[in-house]
Amino acid sequence: MNAKDYNNAIDQYADNIFRFVLKHTRNKMLADDIVQETFAKVWEKHEDIQVEKAKSYLFTTAYHCLVDVMKKEARSGTIDGIERQGTQENAHLFDIQKVLQEALERLPEIQKTVVLLRDYEGYHYDEIAEITGLTESQVKVYIFRARQTLKTYLKDIELVA
Repeated sequence: MNAKDYNNAIDQYADNIFRFVLKHTRNKMLADDIVQETFAKVWEKHEDIQVEKAKSYLFTTAYHCLVDVMKKEARSGTIDGIERQGTQENAHLFDIQKVLQEALERLPEIQKTVVLLRDYEGYHYDEIAEITGLTESQVKVYIFRARQTLKTYLKDIELVA
């Protein structure tokens, strides 16, 4: 990939990567940092990347950066705990976006990742497998389990209201 292809990839995929990371972190500044780190890492290897694989490489790199940051944040205990507690108290207001976000937050990290890539970003199973390093079968199982968990959570919320 040359510099022009790299710049085109940034123009084409930066918003999608940002949305993907933001859904995980729920912190705009942290998402900006991860996206910036992703593009910096990709630039370091841009000569080795095929243009056809740029999208997959960008999302794979963003995913790995995200995992690294989330692990670091979990160890230090600083990832917006206060904000997450507040959404539980307000879930009964049935702002659908808040309820869906709360449901997503309850998923294990890998399930959340594959659901966001599939249902929010529209990736195919094989692309998700390539991004996450899972097999296509594992991706399908994680998506199925995540959707079952989300369905159960949303039904429970409906019964409470």
